[in-house]
Amino acid sequence: MKYMLVVLLWLVLGSGTYGAFAADIEITTPGRTTIPTGQPEFLPLGSIDPEVERTIAEVLAHDLDLSGMFEIISREAYLDDARNLTLTSAEVDFSQWELLGAQLLIKGAYQLKGEQLELKVRLFDVDKRRLLTGHNYKGDKGDLRRMLHRFVDEILETLTGTRGTFDSNIAFISSATGNKELYLSDIDGHNVRRVTNHRNLVLNPDFSPEGRELVFTSYREDNPDLYRRSIFSAAEAHISAREGLNIAARYSPNGRELAVTLSKDGNAELYLLGANGKIHKRLTNAWGIDVDPSWSPLGDRIAFVSNRHGNPHVFILDLLSAEVERLTRNGKYNATPAWSPNGDWILFTRLEEGVFNIYRIRPDGTDEHPITFGAGNKEHPRWSPDGRFIAYSNDISGEKRLYIMRSDGSGAREVSSLPGATSHPAWGKR
Repeated sequence: MKYMLVVLLWLVLGSGTYGAFAADIEITTPGRTTIPTGQPEFLPLGSIDPEVERTIAEVLAHDLDLSGMFEIISREAYLDDARNLTLTSAEVDFSQWELLGAQLLIKGAYQLKGEQLELKVRLFDVDKRRLLTGHNYKGDKGDLRRMLHRFVDEILETLTGTRGTFDSNIAFISSATGNKELYLSDIDGHNVRRVTNHRNLVLNPDFSPEGRELVFTSYREDNPDLYRRSIFSAAEAHISAREGLNIAARYSPNGRELAVTLSKDGNAELYLLGANGKIHKRLTNAWGIDVDPSWSPLGDRIAFVSNRHGNPHVFILDLLSAEVERLTRNGKYNATPAWSPNGDWILFTRLEEGVFNIYRIRPDGTDEHPITFGAGNKEHPRWSPDGRFIAYSNDISGEKRLYIMRSDGSGAREVSSLPGATSHPAWGKR
């Protein structure tokens, strides 16, 4: 990878100092509590580059807003310190930011030498008048977006104890070429790159737990077959070409097995496959179609969809006891469950009055409620690795487009950047 990160400064609050900050500002669900934050423009250490400054403003505005944790104080109210290159606690005039009601302060500077960029970024606690975390990044000018995503991830880790996932990828299906192919992009829709060139129908991608591989279904050979592909080497393996369906594969949390739907014996059932495609175990054997498996974080249970009782509902299979329990009991069409990274929630979609919306439910069947509303089919929800966000598709514009929202359904925004339909997102790690 061409990107080389040079960390010249690393200061993160330990448990004691974090606790002192948390006592002043209670951070709970994103979108529920916002922290008044000063975030002046980053200053040039040399010549001004308007493109760099636009990118900094765009990325920080997107990431900080999507996090739901920050209330950025209007720049019209800023005083002299916003225009001064003050990047240490001794230099910052904290009294000016206190007057504005800021509790946090994000400051930065950049320097270009040809195509090489150095970015200095700092997060300060205004009340305690101290540095919370700071980094200097060096890389190509084209790495700027990633530098900024990474720093926002550090901010979230400093404030909450859990690292963010802005410096990560989303895999998705797009019809931009006229065929449905697999793509990767940053979570804000930038840095798009095509993964497959199957010139047919590609569906249902999933990342391996370490984020180095993708598994997906493709009709490249005119049958829904299963493929694995390395993200870094582009090596691709055709791992299941059994007669009938080979669809909706999902990696187990340890990455050693795949839960997948096969119909090789005539009925669509769930199976466990090795990473090489070898069948390890048949999981279901019931009338009806069993599809859309989703692993619990511990790997001991699988949520899936079945119409074994008539209409499609979400069920949970206990892998140790082989017992199956019905999870959803409302609605006539429930689909595409997705287990949250911490195990607390299962997302699914429900068709009501001709429209799909996204619901959350506890694994014990309690607290079922919708988190999206209104027009447009919201489908194929997938969690971010930290559980803060959800990627999904929405066809409110007339064709499916890629969206992201916070885990409670707030803050929804489109992040598609390609023409045509975009669907079936999957979220990878950094």
